[in-house]
Amino acid sequence: MLHYFKVSIPLIQEFKTSFGVQYQREAVILRYYDGEIEAFGEMVSDEYPGYSYEFNDAEIIVIKKYLAPILKKTQDPEEFSKLTEHIKGHNMAKAALEMMLYDYISKKEEKPLYKFIGRTKGYADVGISIGISSIDATISTVEKAVNRGYKRIKVKIQKGHDIELLKSLRGKFPNIPLSVDANQDYTLKDLETLKKLDDFNLEYIEQPLGKDDFIGYTKLKKEIQTKICLDESIESPESAIMYIEAGIADIINLKPGRMGGIGNTLKVIDIAKKNSVGLWVGGMLETGIGRSFNISIASLEDVKLPGDTSPNDKYFWKDITMEVFTMENGRIYPFNNPGIGVTIDYPNFIQVMKDGEKIID
Repeated sequence: MLHYFKVSIPLIQEFKTSFGVQYQREAVILRYYDGEIEAFGEMVSDEYPGYSYEFNDAEIIVIKKYLAPILKKTQDPEEFSKLTEHIKGHNMAKAALEMMLYDYISKKEEKPLYKFIGRTKGYADVGISIGISSIDATISTVEKAVNRGYKRIKVKIQKGHDIELLKSLRGKFPNIPLSVDANQDYTLKDLETLKKLDDFNLEYIEQPLGKDDFIGYTKLKKEIQTKICLDESIESPESAIMYIEAGIADIINLKPGRMGGIGNTLKVIDIAKKNSVGLWVGGMLETGIGRSFNISIASLEDVKLPGDTSPNDKYFWKDITMEVFTMENGRIYPFNNPGIGVTIDYPNFIQVMKDGEKIID
């Protein structure tokens, strides 16, 4: 039996990027139940197609009409991925089901997901992603994050909110591991601004140009010393190969929920390892369900850089899972219960649920 549920969870504070401002997490949760085992997935799309062409209502249609019938044929995540290859795009919808099946099969094997996948170091190093705000507010947030023990600080930037911000941050925190995330807000017309980022000893600049601006990235790579981390550009193993072989991607932000699931993510990890490309795991403001998948991936031994897998309390007053992640000395540890290791806080889940429907019996 497969259900989907829409939930709307208020954020502790607004999260602003160059794409816009989010005040709540509008999530689609998938629940699969075979009479004994209950498994979950989370779709990382949003209500509005601003970040991606994939948005909640559209992807629910894709799941109901095209992906759910395939789920009737197999509950093996690898076979499911192969059987859905003929459906073009819609990686967020595919990933939600594929990852749900990883939860299901690892529960069936009575293993925590991170141990079921294997190749684990047993923990995830944690960085923080700080949204766009005033310079004074950002300095205050960074100071709290440094004191809390985050191993990497990442601040969101956009045109006009970049150089002065970084001057202030480096004046206050000259030695912290600092990176910036542009969320595609710049073009080569902003080259002089992007070149100035070399002055701030950044770990990397994340996704400065449009996700498909391959030519722009080849030119930018020749003009700056700061490492380039790609996020939105990496949607599949094929796109990873293209940007890595062109010498553009120094670092990749892995997002399983946007890359078609865990299987594709493992392929990208192998490609990056062979080419000495750095890796970390990002987030999409997931609930405790999606966060559990991300931390399992972030705990892999080949994922060596701190990611955006903050504890649940960075974003939500109250999550929809009973179990919440806590950080110890800049690290988070996956849960040792079978599968993703979380159970649903159903009283709170019902409060934040907006809609739901059974898709297949």
